[in-house]
Amino acid sequence: MDIVITAGLVIAAATAVPVILQLRHHPRGLRILFFAEMWERFSYYGMRGLLIFYLTQHFLFTDTAAAGEYGAYTSLVYLVPVIGGLLADRFLGARKAVAFGALLLVLGHLTMAIEGEPSTQVLTYKNAAYNFQVTGRADARNVTLLVGGQAYGYAASADGGLDIKGLPATAPLPAHLVKSDYKISVAKRDPLFKNILFVALALIIVGVGFLKANISAIVGQLYPESDPRRDPGFTLYYYGINLGSFLASITCGWLGQTVGWWAGFGAAGVGMALGWLVFVLGKPMLEGKGEPPDPIALAKPVAGPLNTEWLIYLGAIVGVGVIWVVVQSFAVVSVLLGIGAVCVLAYLVWYMIVVAENVERDRLILAIVLILASVVFWALYEQGGSSLNLFAERNVDLRLYGDQAMKSAQAQSFQSGWILILAPVMAALWTWLGRSRRDPNPVVKFGAGLLLIGASYYVLILGGKFAGPDFKAPLIFLALAYLMQTTGEMCVSPVGLSQMTKLAPPLLISTLMATWFLGTAGAQFVAAKIAQLTASDTIGGQVLDAGKALATYGHVFGMIGLWGLGAGGAMLVVSPWLKKLGHGAGGGGD
Repeated sequence: MDIVITAGLVIAAATAVPVILQLRHHPRGLRILFFAEMWERFSYYGMRGLLIFYLTQHFLFTDTAAAGEYGAYTSLVYLVPVIGGLLADRFLGARKAVAFGALLLVLGHLTMAIEGEPSTQVLTYKNAAYNFQVTGRADARNVTLLVGGQAYGYAASADGGLDIKGLPATAPLPAHLVKSDYKISVAKRDPLFKNILFVALALIIVGVGFLKANISAIVGQLYPESDPRRDPGFTLYYYGINLGSFLASITCGWLGQTVGWWAGFGAAGVGMALGWLVFVLGKPMLEGKGEPPDPIALAKPVAGPLNTEWLIYLGAIVGVGVIWVVVQSFAVVSVLLGIGAVCVLAYLVWYMIVVAENVERDRLILAIVLILASVVFWALYEQGGSSLNLFAERNVDLRLYGDQAMKSAQAQSFQSGWILILAPVMAALWTWLGRSRRDPNPVVKFGAGLLLIGASYYVLILGGKFAGPDFKAPLIFLALAYLMQTTGEMCVSPVGLSQMTKLAPPLLISTLMATWFLGTAGAQFVAAKIAQLTASDTIGGQVLDAGKALATYGHVFGMIGLWGLGAGGAMLVVSPWLKKLGHGAGGGGD
């Protein structure tokens, strides 16, 4: 068995023991939501860890195009829950929305397993075409240029061109190619399987739209507003999220980059099917939480034999077709994000002016501030699936010891792996501090999270200073950077999820939770723009000039690291004033 998988299973088993012990002190429904979300995250992160490599190595998208496509997908994953939250609040109820979304996710992930033939590239010189040949996968991947039936290596030249290694003088190509004299293009990219990819992404996006905000909302409904177990409960729930992510990174990543893309994506689909099964069978343990606000009206026929519930389901299927079109355009997604932000903020402002009382209004203002701060955090954190994923493959020495090395997609396991270790500790820490009234208020926690993620990018820059002749930084720096990022995440994500349920009026729980995810959608858009700044020239999905790529990463990492440090400092400065807006609901001390 792969050494990373073996070590990962040991870590998962060891860290699960204190979590299971703590779950006994929480509502029974948390256990069902814990395991259902664990498998949902297994499917999502199993696919997420492979997606950027699938786009750049199977379909041969450029770095810029792949980052844009990845950003369009992840933005919609967090934008569509706004609609799912509204439908659950007004009609379906959270439980039915989660069950339906899970079924769409099963279909989406299994559709991703239909990969087709890989795309191919050619070099055109003086109207003659020369094919690139790709063999192997991941660290064993090798790309050569076929000239006269023989395979030759190549390297970037100092003037930006291409040097063909070992090419004889009699060859129809010169050994040194000036960049203006040749063109590299994709010779074959099967449109059928490209469209199948977008259908799969559309199914996943709509499925997450029904599931994501609503399953978190049910977690909040399990606890009375003043229950001190709420924050620790969300932290334990967050452990379940990251257990699924961790297992997916080490298994789906290995399967996808060793056996085949179909195996990695297929395993993600099987995981989602298990999540759906756990959730459906565990309905009694939810004790009526998340049910429709008006079950009678929901079941009443409104269009012939069709009731409101089935009209929503059919409308979602039509929505898959709409998303199939939209996900193919990063520009269209950016417009939708703007429209979504304006509509949701307008609705919240209307509610604050017309409906909300003074306390509710102040709490909503605090919630909006936290959401805006989270946009900065997630824009930096979500480099993990795009630029940091490619950075790990191109500029990090992934060897563990001897000839044992992890796959580049498995490097994603650092994010969730650290959380498995930290989540029980952080849950116990917040509880202990809460009992002694020394728990930092949420704004302080957000500030600390931003400082940590900003500083993490300077750790990566430092790692680049220790890179060898192959321009690969030691693995320890990537591991440390992810440790800082995930420690910051523990200060932001579970706390933010909990705050949305604490600060929201009863009628806006799912809506405000969806607004939290809308902020994350905006962060995904910003993250994609950042990732595009790190783009490098590639052939066959492999970077052409590793030294230039490392320098580019260093420049961009320095810029965004400064953003994190600045935003974190600002949150700490204003925390005493913002804390008052919670009127005791936010919790925490000074």
